[in-house]
Amino acid sequence: MVSFAEALTAFAEMLPLPAGVPLLIREMAASFLCGLSFFIIVLHLRRYLLRMLLAYRGWMYEPPRKQSAVTLAWGVLVRLVTGSHPTLFSYQRSLPRLSVPPLKDTLNKLLVSLKPLYIDHEDEFTKLKVEAAEFEKTLGPKLQNALVLKSWWAPNYVSDWWQKYVYLMGRSPLPINSNYYIMDQCNWTPTTSQTTRAAAVLYQIMLVKQMIERQSMEPLVIRKTIPICMAQYENIFCTTRIPGEEIDTLLHQEILDSRHVAVYCKGVMYKVNVYDHQRRILAPQTLEQMLDWIVKDAENYQEEYTEEQKSIAALTSLDRTSWWRVRKEHFGSGINKESLDTVESAIFFVVLDSNSFPHHALSGRGSYLLHGDGRCLWFDKSFNLVVFENGKMGINCEHSHADAPALGHMMEYNMLQEAYTIHYPDRVTPVTNASTKYQPPIRLIWEIGPVLRAQILRALSCHQQNIENLDLVLADHNSFGKGFIKTCKVSPDAFIQMALQVTYLKNAGKQALTYEASMTRLYLHGRTETVRSLSVEAAAFAKAFVDKTVSAKEKQRLLKKACENHQILYKDAMNGKGIDRHLFALYVVSRGLNVESEFLKKVLSIPWTLSTSQQPQQQIASAPDCSHPDFNDMVSPGGGFGPVSDDGYGVSYMLPNDQRIFFHVSSKRSQPATDSSKFMAQLFQTLKEMRELFDEQSSTQA
Repeated sequence: MVSFAEALTAFAEMLPLPAGVPLLIREMAASFLCGLSFFIIVLHLRRYLLRMLLAYRGWMYEPPRKQSAVTLAWGVLVRLVTGSHPTLFSYQRSLPRLSVPPLKDTLNKLLVSLKPLYIDHEDEFTKLKVEAAEFEKTLGPKLQNALVLKSWWAPNYVSDWWQKYVYLMGRSPLPINSNYYIMDQCNWTPTTSQTTRAAAVLYQIMLVKQMIERQSMEPLVIRKTIPICMAQYENIFCTTRIPGEEIDTLLHQEILDSRHVAVYCKGVMYKVNVYDHQRRILAPQTLEQMLDWIVKDAENYQEEYTEEQKSIAALTSLDRTSWWRVRKEHFGSGINKESLDTVESAIFFVVLDSNSFPHHALSGRGSYLLHGDGRCLWFDKSFNLVVFENGKMGINCEHSHADAPALGHMMEYNMLQEAYTIHYPDRVTPVTNASTKYQPPIRLIWEIGPVLRAQILRALSCHQQNIENLDLVLADHNSFGKGFIKTCKVSPDAFIQMALQVTYLKNAGKQALTYEASMTRLYLHGRTETVRSLSVEAAAFAKAFVDKTVSAKEKQRLLKKACENHQILYKDAMNGKGIDRHLFALYVVSRGLNVESEFLKKVLSIPWTLSTSQQPQQQIASAPDCSHPDFNDMVSPGGGFGPVSDDGYGVSYMLPNDQRIFFHVSSKRSQPATDSSKFMAQLFQTLKEMRELFDEQSSTQA
């Protein structure tokens, strides 16, 4: 048998090195090549092994505390292969790709999900079943095959089309229709000084940016084991949505190139470099000094600046094609182009707002973060950091580049630091390090002629009408939270979804197609999928719940059955077995092949009258238990969005701890059938009745 040393010597002699090279050098080169080859082989084996392991989904359908031996063994293998202290994108190439569901399964699930809408229209439902069967036999397989082909080479068969056709091709104004907001702490503010809070938050956000660019942030994992896709974090910073005639584009400045933020204060915009000459993030004290200077400097231009000069940002609230025309005509050259380039290349947009909202004014604060006053928010930016005069703050987020969990993670990091490590005095002490070199703020100049002035005033007027039409109500439900719901042996999310079904039935006298957002980030480049909360089981529970002749025991049974079914639907959506992204992708293929599908048009045009979303909480593993009394006032109410359907409701909710639930309900005042305050009151009454349902059952058993 040949020894390793003999094999290495033989390999060294085979290397194509110049004659006369000593054998020792040859052996060193051979050892290096062998080691490098072994490293590459192990790297690829680890990557593909992890991908195969992560494709297993049995763990999701088993209770966390009652997992099978197979799942427990699988979890051990995943932890061994993933290793410790991974970097932000360590697992990206190991994540499985989203596969295309079988066409027959999707169509069957679609029909089941639509059945509650056609209870009184059996003939129409029968016709729909015939159309689905015809589609499955004729056009469907052709579209399905094309989609499967795409899934073989694309990182994700639907996410790029979703971004392009749902977001970037949308022509409606961004505020209310697309952008969303996230709030800070509900009943606590670390300081009432606006510039102190702004400087500290700005600094903490820049630390998040630094962790992303250095990839020192650890990827998020489910159950401390299963990693999820972190691709959306690449575009959180230095990204702007640029308007186009028919489709927008995303401008992403290289993360190391952009060194400044744009700051708006009292109608005046500034360029503020946030790095020193050695590319170190400026200290909060230095940032506060610059912001204090901006507040004083902006005051000098209050009489000099016209209303139009103070309202340039209003142009970003126009419909996308109109904004494209204005941008092309008035911002293509000269000082306007230079100022626009400064804003669009900024890391993000900061607003030092002159308004103040007390703790209890949740609805007013949320509404302002969603749409502003028409003058201050640059809706095209990846996000706007808004700091109010009394120290409260929040963000307005553009939706095409990333979904709420990614921006929520950034906000959670800041609030965690504020609760633990940041100490706010009444005023931050002056900077002691006089040797720090930084560039002072630069005021941006705009040239506004008569035509542009008219366009700005038109944008302000249109946006004001949209603001007046929005009916947004926030409320803190503190009678009980997820702590009580867990004692009912059902999922807190499913419990609330059933409460929403009952509430809508009370509110409208009928049931509606319901959208609940879930994530598909267990897959590479995954974003969202739809959970159709209005199921046959949910409809049966809602109908029984409002029927006083049905016993409490029967209502409980129907609730648990509906919640169990909802959990399966939610898990299926997370596992790539949803309905709507598949149908959407089939429709895109049909348009690409220039083939009309009346069936796809019909099922995709049914409006989401009730659009809902649960907001993620405690994404940071090291975060404390928010149910502790010390943190009760520090929890965030989360965020919200506008209604998806003109005659419907947009409902988001946050379950931050065991004691409370925050609800955000939006609708349009122009629709006489909707009323957010009424819906919220009915929702609270429904939750009260659902609790009484279990209390009544408990007393009966006692």
